[in-house]
Amino acid sequence: MTDPADISAPARPVPKPAHWRLSDIDFDAIDRGAIADDPLAFRIVFLASFIETGSDLYAGNLVEFFAGDAEVSRWLRESWQREEVQHGHALRAYAEHVWPEVDWQRTYDLFFAAYSRTCTVGDLEPARALELAARCIVEMGTSTFYSALSNYAREPVLKDLAARIFADEVRHYKHFYRYFRRYQLQEGHSRWRIGRTLLRRLRETRTGDGYYAYRELQNAGHSGDSAPDADSYRAFTRSFESFIWRHGPREMPLRMTLKPLELPAALVTWLTRHAAPMYALWTGGGR
Repeated sequence: MTDPADISAPARPVPKPAHWRLSDIDFDAIDRGAIADDPLAFRIVFLASFIETGSDLYAGNLVEFFAGDAEVSRWLRESWQREEVQHGHALRAYAEHVWPEVDWQRTYDLFFAAYSRTCTVGDLEPARALELAARCIVEMGTSTFYSALSNYAREPVLKDLAARIFADEVRHYKHFYRYFRRYQLQEGHSRWRIGRTLLRRLRETRTGDGYYAYRELQNAGHSGDSAPDADSYRAFTRSFESFIWRHGPREMPLRMTLKPLELPAALVTWLTRHAAPMYALWTGGGR
């Protein structure tokens, strides 16, 4: 199977070096005129900054879940958690440079108060291999998102930042997949059970923390809508899905989704050739 990192997007983000630092991003070079009046960029940058910053809680849950496995726990704590939090810090810094009128900390605190009630160890999958398979879906989603953001962005600093995070997310996927294979050898789940886990987590990526982030940004009075209701959130998700469909990769999401099922290579090739556009349409909305 082709490695996810080798699957081209409509215009693949330029690869960035691993282990970059916040100081590598020149926020003073941001061209505010190229993005300040872009309502879609405003929303997705703020929402991504909230969700990435809040990932510290989820990372702590995973470290607890994998207690006793020194290798996985160390990687989660020393690499994945730190890099996810760095993504949040970078996106926050970008948002505050471009839209300083928004009280980022206050809005984030309201988001986190709601989100934290839904993010507990008890919400993880019942087996380690299944949780790792579910993580592959999450990393597929974030890789797809940051690929789309890098392709979409007209502002150079945001394009560069999104490309850096994209490279991190693909690398994270590889780690979760490698650990999934190790636990799958021990636990021996059927393809049916793994497939149900993948589908359930895929459905969750279309709701969940994104709603809480959107709601608080809207309550702050900067979302462009008059009131935080289900209809306005559905309208936003449609615009977000269209953004993914227009600017995201086609084959990469399907290949990353199928990989934990360990299907025959010929079947994966056939599905990629015939089903990838429809899968991208479903995951991206195609509107």
